[in-house]
Amino acid sequence: MKHVSIIVRAERDEEAAVWVASSSDIEGLAVEADTLEALELKVVAAITDLLELNGFTSNLPEIPIHIMAEQLVRIPNPTY
Repeated sequence: MKHVSIIVRAERDEEAAVWVASSSDIEGLAVEADTLEALELKVVAAITDLLELNGFTSNLPEIPIHIMAEQLVRIPNPTY
């Protein structure tokens, strides 16, 4: 049995005030949402649709999706 796992990168776009998700494992995945929780729901729905549209088949009961979130936070330099 071949192991299938999908890696999704989520980054915070501060200028647009949204989380943006993409994946090199799923062509065409581009999702955004206001919160990580909302992004997760949209990512799962979009991946489900994309797998169906691309005719993906697997004998696995589930496909793991790893959402890797990254947010840049800055603090003032106290010595500046």
